[in-house]
Amino acid sequence: MEVEQIEIRDHIKRFAPFDDLPEDTIDRLATQVEVAYYRAGSTILTYGEPIGDLYFIRSGAVEVYRRNGELYNRLSEGDLFGQLGLMMNKKVRYPATAIEDTLIYLIPDALFQELWEAGDHFADFFDIEDQGRLRAAVSRQEKANPLMTSRVRRLITRKPVSAEATVSIRDAARLMTDEGVSALILTNPGKQMDQEWKPGDNPMVAGIITDRDLRTRALAEGLDYDTPVSEIMSTDLVYIRSDKYVFEAMLTMLRSNVHHLPVLHRNKPVGVVALSDIVKYESQSGLYLVSNIHHQVDVRGLKRLSRDKAATFVRMVNEDANSHMIGSAMAGIGRAISQRLLELAEEQLGPPPIPYCFMALGSMARDEQLIVTDQDNALVLDDSFIPEEHDEYFKALAKFVSDGLAECGYTYCTGDIMATNQAWRQPLRVWKEYFTEWIEKPDAKSLLNSAIFFDLDGIAGKTQFAEVLKDLIATKAQRTPRFLAYLAHAALNRKPPLGFFRDFVMENDGKHNNSINLKRRGTAPLSDLVRVHALACGSRAQNTFNRINAIEETQLLAEGVANNLRDALELIAIVRIRHQALDIEAGRDPDNNIEPENLTRFERRNLKEAFQVISNAQKFLRHRYHASGGGSIN
Repeated sequence: MEVEQIEIRDHIKRFAPFDDLPEDTIDRLATQVEVAYYRAGSTILTYGEPIGDLYFIRSGAVEVYRRNGELYNRLSEGDLFGQLGLMMNKKVRYPATAIEDTLIYLIPDALFQELWEAGDHFADFFDIEDQGRLRAAVSRQEKANPLMTSRVRRLITRKPVSAEATVSIRDAARLMTDEGVSALILTNPGKQMDQEWKPGDNPMVAGIITDRDLRTRALAEGLDYDTPVSEIMSTDLVYIRSDKYVFEAMLTMLRSNVHHLPVLHRNKPVGVVALSDIVKYESQSGLYLVSNIHHQVDVRGLKRLSRDKAATFVRMVNEDANSHMIGSAMAGIGRAISQRLLELAEEQLGPPPIPYCFMALGSMARDEQLIVTDQDNALVLDDSFIPEEHDEYFKALAKFVSDGLAECGYTYCTGDIMATNQAWRQPLRVWKEYFTEWIEKPDAKSLLNSAIFFDLDGIAGKTQFAEVLKDLIATKAQRTPRFLAYLAHAALNRKPPLGFFRDFVMENDGKHNNSINLKRRGTAPLSDLVRVHALACGSRAQNTFNRINAIEETQLLAEGVANNLRDALELIAIVRIRHQALDIEAGRDPDNNIEPENLTRFERRNLKEAFQVISNAQKFLRHRYHASGGGSIN
């Protein structure tokens, strides 16, 4: 082999997908490669012309365009182009131009096709669709986890056992014992279980009773065994449909702190999934942690138990849970701690003088909370609120909860977005005025508040207050294009960390110098732009994945863009999550900053793809809402 061919071999095998090829295959490839040189500004490929080689960039930079002249991608050393034409009709699909002096290795089509047919790793690297490598990366993550692929119906082993709600506690317990079940669905008199169930407006099902209810509500309270079971049953049923995934059942249990879920198929109950069924699929169970949280009798116990958050987080990462599962599980733990703190506060302060709703904001509300997080919360009070009579109680309640959260690892919000701030401890009518003014009179401060408070979730108390605010936001924002334009403009302030030649742009802030903050430069700007589209569509969804689903249904985005956004969010989030898990396992304080040299080639390449998705989405955001009256806000 000649010296030049050795140099080609040694260079090309550093990059995917060639890094996985056998040595003899790489040697043969090096002998067949031709070298081409293009001056800056010269055309490399023209749309529609014949193509017979795969193009590998040895040095320099290339811009690839769509047929209409729109920039599609900017490539540099180690990147490939021309594969789409080779895989379709042997004609150029995407024109290409050298934007600096560029050296290209030309790999013959015949050899490209041979490698494609011979190895899955090589073939999987390429994809006909845009962002194919990113989709493949995310797909492999999903397929690795049975929680993502197993449907709830697989957990059903028998039909649900039921009885009328008028039966006695004794008869209910006897039936459950005879049938060997830990939950009993209770129907209204004269109704049968084979009738259609319409949750939310249901004349058939009255409630559910479990072993735990019999212990805590009947035996512990000394009730007469002839007491109707309706006296102790749970009436607000939480259910799941049979075609949902096991991980969704797990997250529903976490969110609602229940151990049994009736399962519906075509609106008819087909079974009940118990906690034990889920645990078979989730060995490090956040469900157990949430359950234990609700049994703690003081803040000290919560603080001690909250140390298990890190273990739960790391084990979910090591078991290949996806970012949605991990974010939802961690948010569920945070909700449970907040709920128990509120219960402890009421035990100490007495019952609240008026109804209230404790709202979680930000990542907890979106079910996207990770191990590195602060607390963002607020109180919505009943409109009967009289400051002189009631505020002392709620000020003390907010302080108890905020201090307790800090003890449990949720640091105080540096922006003071907490219920301890009187501005965020207001009656419902004031919150309505806040939101209305922010939407109708947007300025820099109101846009910042919108980005924080428009991700909200009522987690305790009269949660209907939070639903009222969600309805107001969804209705009013959609009808106010000027607000959407300003919010879109603000969403462009945080850019993905890609330079002109698609290299990473590093932070330069001292402590995290030469690193990339994956929250500030990745997940946050993506969440910001998705929020704008979701508000424009009138969606009430909070989770970013759910918002993308809602946007996709409206066809606001071009075909395939929603999938790209989902894949980009998952890829960036899971790299961030794994980085934090590695920090925890190494005994370091976890953070959001990664150093590119610590990433694998696979992660570097696909992160670039994901950041490019964000960049393209921000360009569309600027174009889509500019005409509505957007502009600079001072």
